[in-house]
Amino acid sequence: MDKNVEFLNYIYQNAEMGKNTLSQLIDITEDDNYKELIKSHLITYITIYDNTEKELQEINKKAKGINIFPKSSTSTMINLKTMLNKSPSHISEMLIQGSTMGIIDMTKKLKEYNNVKGYVLSIANELLTFERNSIEEYKKYLQ
Repeated sequence: MDKNVEFLNYIYQNAEMGKNTLSQLIDITEDDNYKELIKSHLITYITIYDNTEKELQEINKKAKGINIFPKSSTSTMINLKTMLNKSPSHISEMLIQGSTMGIIDMTKKLKEYNNVKGYVLSIANELLTFERNSIEEYKKYLQ
């Protein structure tokens, strides 16, 4: 398979995971200010998700989303981890952990796919920068 398509699909799935997670957490969090932060981050994930899908369509490829098992297990874990504690601090801790894993994985993928086209690298770097910035914003809510 074309390395550009492979990497675009990876970015697409990464953005999809962020999109799904934050969509679920918006309904869980009870703090209005925190909910606004999550909504703004959700918009960024949706934008990256949509842009990646558009790029795949432009090269006549269909985006491959996340399989049902990882989707459902992530959703279940979020529900379990927030059942007793819905505080912004606790949710931020969860999101920092998820974003850190995303940064590690994306950094590895950028090294692995360093020969892909510039527009693919640009989207990947946009997502990586967003994840780094998100962590800094979530840190403000830790207690």
